[in-house]
Amino acid sequence: MSLYRQPPPDTHVLCVDEMGPTAAKTYWAARWSERRPPIEADYGRRGKVWTFGAFEPGSGQALTWCADGRTSANFIAFLDRVVATWTQGAIILILDNLSTHKTLDVLLWALTHPRVRFLFQPTYTPWLNLIEPWWKTLRSLALKGRRFLNTDEIIHAIQHATDYWNRHRRPFVWRKAA
Repeated sequence: MSLYRQPPPDTHVLCVDEMGPTAAKTYWAARWSERRPPIEADYGRRGKVWTFGAFEPGSGQALTWCADGRTSANFIAFLDRVVATWTQGAIILILDNLSTHKTLDVLLWALTHPRVRFLFQPTYTPWLNLIEPWWKTLRSLALKGRRFLNTDEIIHAIQHATDYWNRHRRPFVWRKAA
């Protein structure tokens, strides 16, 4: 994973993935108390969203965008946001092998954006994509201990958490677990 440790000059190495679906419901959090509060069952069906994310381990910068589905059209819309965010230099996107990432429309999009290169990780190796541990951080910042009544509240919480992360970001260092 030398790309994480020593990216080529003037190149952004971005880990890209989707999180979800995230449902509008209650997300419990651990609390310090002598007596646990009663847990209220939440069976609400108030919608769900998918979160598309790009994470640059070298700088810690993140980009998220929520959509109502995990389609190739939504993925292309997200890729347009990635290119608009990282305007300078080459971009290498580290992706899993989801079929949405390999549709004809996505491949045609890639042909029209020569500074963007796709690098597909081997099958069954999610730990190679550093956005996976970052998703845990985002869930903790955006969802933990909150109740969402609709998808707009989820989208706002995820965007607010991403903005907070970017203001306090730090690089992720890739290393094998001991």
